[in-house]
Amino acid sequence: MLTEASSSPSSFFAAAAAVVFLRHRYKTLVLFLLAVASYSVLIRRTSSPDSLRSSFPYSRPPRPADAPPLVLEEYDLGKILKDAAMEDNTIIITTLNEAWAVPNSILDLFIESFRIGNGTRWLLDHLVIIALDRKAFLRCVAAHSYCFPLVTKGVDFSSEAYFMTADYLRMMWRRIDFLRSVLEMGYNFIFTDADVLWFRNPLPRLSKDADFQIACDHYSGRPGDIENRPNGGFKYVKSNNRSIEFYKFWYSSRVRYPGNHDQDVLNLIKQDPYIADIGLKMSFLDTEFFGGFCEPSKDLNMVCTMHANCCFGLSSKLHDLKIMIEDWKAYMALPPTLKRSSTSFWRVPQNCSIDVPLRSDSPKESSR
Repeated sequence: MLTEASSSPSSFFAAAAAVVFLRHRYKTLVLFLLAVASYSVLIRRTSSPDSLRSSFPYSRPPRPADAPPLVLEEYDLGKILKDAAMEDNTIIITTLNEAWAVPNSILDLFIESFRIGNGTRWLLDHLVIIALDRKAFLRCVAAHSYCFPLVTKGVDFSSEAYFMTADYLRMMWRRIDFLRSVLEMGYNFIFTDADVLWFRNPLPRLSKDADFQIACDHYSGRPGDIENRPNGGFKYVKSNNRSIEFYKFWYSSRVRYPGNHDQDVLNLIKQDPYIADIGLKMSFLDTEFFGGFCEPSKDLNMVCTMHANCCFGLSSKLHDLKIMIEDWKAYMALPPTLKRSSTSFWRVPQNCSIDVPLRSDSPKESSR
């Protein structure tokens, strides 16, 4: 039974206000609980392995030092290649291990050459770095957009791979097999060692007819001369049935020639009748445009790439690559008229000269 006081207008409005207030608090509570539930579902979805594979941010910050080992299946190679490919499905590929990835080492000089080269910066958008160990991968994602971890179970590629050691040979042949898989995915590629500096766009200097084009330690003057001495540190390969069969043949030939690296085996099989049988068109690149320490490009107005080949020891490579960067910067600082008439030349090789004997404390490292 209502009393007279509770039935007064002021009491009625006070009661109504209390009901509205409670309804508002209840509605707010419901919305809050729904938001929490939705957020929990979102967290579960985005932390699933499928979500990581489908939306991997290639330039994400490095993982903590105590993170679990890299799992190859977490990274979608197909997506990385698709994102990095040029309009004609061409990709630039290099491989990297920890020894070459540390700060102020080979990787930094390699990337810098693209940035200071003549019209080469855009090519970085099409470069995929294949990391051969966990630390190289973490360093890669801190420095570049497109990185892929090619970690081989039971093999440690992290340290400096000295020339012709067992680790060096495994690393070289693992690379050949991987490049075959890239061809099978339908991508043409320019493979470049990370100690090849890029100063001009090499694409206009490549033949449109050849399936397989490769740089040389020594060039005879004729691109079709099978006696040219090839160097596997720079090559352009078209994706087709001929090149895929050739890479399978090349990889399988390691069994016929045990204890040899891929470049020596290539030199042994380049005249094999099977090459003609599959119809592969092979061409050798002129050192005037694609030079190296074995045979430097003599004209800075023409050079596209320079390779620190014919060199022993990482410290020697770094020394001479830094001088090469300095020489290029000095050339680029010249006025256009002086560039065209310039007689500028490389001051390298110095420490990388094959005439300089190795110190007793300087173990051999790849001469490529």
